Amino acid sequence: MKDVFTKIESPAYIIDKEALEKNLKILKSLQEDTGCRVLLAQKAFSCYPLYKWIGQYLYGTAASGLYEARLGKEEMNKESHVFSAAYRDDEIESLIKYSDHFVFNSVFQLKKYAGRLKAENKHLGIRINPMCSTQHGHEIYDPCAKGSRLGVTKSQWEAQADEEVINMLDGVHFHTLCEQNADDLQTTLNAVEEQFKNLLMRPEIKWINFGGGHHITKKDYKIDILKKCIKKMQEKYNLTVYIEPGEAVALNAGYLTSRVLDIVENEIKIAILDSSAACHMPDVIEMPYTPPLMNAKEPGVLKYNYRLGGPTCLSGDVIGDYSFDKELSSGDLLIFEDMAIYTMVKNNTFNGMKLPSIYVYENNKCSLLKQFGYEDFKCRLG
Repeated sequence: MKDVFTKIESPAYIIDKEALEKNLKILKSLQEDTGCRVLLAQKAFSCYPLYKWIGQYLYGTAASGLYEARLGKEEMNKESHVFSAAYRDDEIESLIKYSDHFVFNSVFQLKKYAGRLKAENKHLGIRINPMCSTQHGHEIYDPCAKGSRLGVTKSQWEAQADEEVINMLDGVHFHTLCEQNADDLQTTLNAVEEQFKNLLMRPEIKWINFGGGHHITKKDYKIDILKKCIKKMQEKYNLTVYIEPGEAVALNAGYLTSRVLDIVENEIKIAILDSSAACHMPDVIEMPYTPPLMNAKEPGVLKYNYRLGGPTCLSGDVIGDYSFDKELSSGDLLIFEDMAIYTMVKNNTFNGMKLPSIYVYENNKCSLLKQFGYEDFKCRLG
């Protein structure tokens, strides 16, 4: 693999199609075993040249706005779901063209758009917030964090929902997880039942969406618990169950290649790379976390320790500290792992940084999907 990657100009995102297919087969099997419907959460992975192929395994796409909804409908052309914290008047007509399911973040917006959408036979849902946080250490990704703007709480629902509002609905949506196992889903689902059981039992409610954040394709994932949660909603409430994983679709199915440009020293040896945490893998700084790196270990495990950083002017453009079994030199190729998710969809051109090219790796060959240049930087600025 590394020999193939060495021939490619860095930095580059490389999607491992075999690893991606392994994940997709797990998700397809989940659908077949339980009857649930799995959607691709495009917020995590939007490599649309692969959508027709991905659509052979999944039920459709989930979007967070107009452009994702359009991309999913045009490129996969299967069932399309959209959720937005607040929809815009000037986009709703376009969304009607590209979305089948609309999930609302408030009763106000549900009432505002329900008439127009029902006239087009769209399916409408409300996002609920059970205020059941099962995350620790990264509130930026916790929809149930204190003061969250996402989802209607029990008290809000009881104060605002009447028969007219309930009659507008077809389903219920919640999203409370981030890279978590099924026991956390089970905890969340218990809270959902405790707070919103009366809504779930209403005959108007035909489906429930478990949202995303499910680590389904991770080795230690407790898929039997997930299946029990799905079956419970199907059998107890006669609901169709949707689930919209993003990370699970492309987990461990991509790489970011980078080369060492220079080595400097300030109490620790620092390798300056041609890839940037701030520009090419922003979750490293936002979450934060240290991405896995092929043939490297945590600091102190191997003989040679380095801090890896990007070439931008941002002082904090640091990827992390690692150890290696040999010294690094200018020109060395480094391969960051698990780089298909939340990278291509979130990268940027700060400092005029070049966007990494996108390749697909299959049968020990890399095929170019997209190469970026100066015009991709310039066209966004005027």
